Amino acid sequence: MKLSKLALVPAGLTLAMVMTACGSATKTVDQAQSTSGSSAGALVGVTMPTKSSERWIHDGENVKSSLEKLGYKVDLQYAENDIPTQVNQIENQITKGAKVLIVASIDGTAITTQLQQAADKKIPVIAYDRLIRNSPNVDYYATFDNYKVGVQQATSLLVGLGLKKQDGSEGDAKGPFNIEIFAGSPDDNNATFFYNGAMDTLKPYIDKGTLVVKSGETDFKTVAILRWDPATAQKRMEDLITKAYSDAEIQGVLSPYDGLSIGILSALKSSGYGTADQPYPVVTGQDAEVASVKSIIAGEQYATIYKDTRKLADVTVKMADALLKGAKPEVNNTTDYDNGNKVVPSYLLEPVIVYKDNYKQALVDTGYYTEDQLK
Repeated sequence: MKLSKLALVPAGLTLAMVMTACGSATKTVDQAQSTSGSSAGALVGVTMPTKSSERWIHDGENVKSSLEKLGYKVDLQYAENDIPTQVNQIENQITKGAKVLIVASIDGTAITTQLQQAADKKIPVIAYDRLIRNSPNVDYYATFDNYKVGVQQATSLLVGLGLKKQDGSEGDAKGPFNIEIFAGSPDDNNATFFYNGAMDTLKPYIDKGTLVVKSGETDFKTVAILRWDPATAQKRMEDLITKAYSDAEIQGVLSPYDGLSIGILSALKSSGYGTADQPYPVVTGQDAEVASVKSIIAGEQYATIYKDTRKLADVTVKMADALLKGAKPEVNNTTDYDNGNKVVPSYLLEPVIVYKDNYKQALVDTGYYTEDQLK
C-alpha cells in the first residue's frame, strides 16, 4: 500500500496555502517575539483535561513553551478529567489576573459560569481543540477539521477491509464484513463531528449490506464512551463479542481514539483474536500515540489519525498573542462550529491518516517522533 505521498501532499499543500493566505498575522513564534510590546509579561491561563493521555501532555508543554518564548507568563493546569477541578483552576486563573484563557474543556457545557466571570473582566477565551458549548463567551476556537477526522477514520477502516484503496479508488473486496462502531465521549463536542464524518462515510456500505453491524448498535448515544475511557471501551467490546459473535468473527472496529483502540484490542486478544488462525480485525484510531503507533508497526492496530499538535499549539499561541496586542486573530472557518449560542470563529488544521507503510514519513521524517521512540 502506497499512501505516503498521495495522502500527505494534499494535507501539506492545504496547510501551506492557508498559512500563506494568513500573511503577517501568522508570523512564527520567533518573529512575533520581537513585537510583544506592552503586553510582555502578561499571564495566560492554560487548562488541559488530563495527563493520562500523552497527547494532552504534549499540547500543554507546546503551548506553554511557545508562550514563554514570546515573553508571557503561563499558568498551565491539568484537571485529570475532573470537572470541579477544572472549574476551580479556571477560577483561580481569573483571580490571578490572567489576560487570556486557553481551555481544553473536559465537559464543554460545564464552565459557563466561569466564562461569564472571564467576560465580566474582559478576558478573552480560546477553546483549544474541544469546542466549549452553550456560552456566548467563547471568542475563538483552534482545532483540526474534526468532521474530516471522522471521514478519515472510516476511510482507513474501508481500506483495511479492502473495500477502498489508499488512493481513494474502489478496492477489490466485496464483503459482507462484520463491523462494530465506537464513538467518543458525549460531553466532548468533537466526538459528534468524528462520529458524523465516519457514519456519513460508512452508511452507504451499511445500507447495501456490504458492512454489517451484528450488534445493531449504531446510534451515537449507544456507542459513545464517556470520558474516552479505555476500560469502558474494553468492557463494551467484551460484551459485544459475547452477545453478537459467539458463532461469527468480527472483521472491523471503528474506534475514534487510540486509547479506546488499545482497550478494544485487549478485549479481542482475550477472546482469541491476534493469532495466525484468527487475526485481529481492522481497528482504527486517532492521535498517533506512541503505544498505538507501535501497535500499528506490530500489525495489531491498523491505522490512526495524526494531528500535529505542534501546529495546533502554534496557531493557538498566535491567537493569544494577537489578542494580547489588541489585534484580531487569523481564522479560516466562520460557519461550521456553532456552540449552541454562537458560531465561534475557528482555525482548522489538516489531519493525516497513518498506516504501517507511511508512519515513518508522517511521524519520523516530520520530527514528531524519533525512530527510537517507536521501537
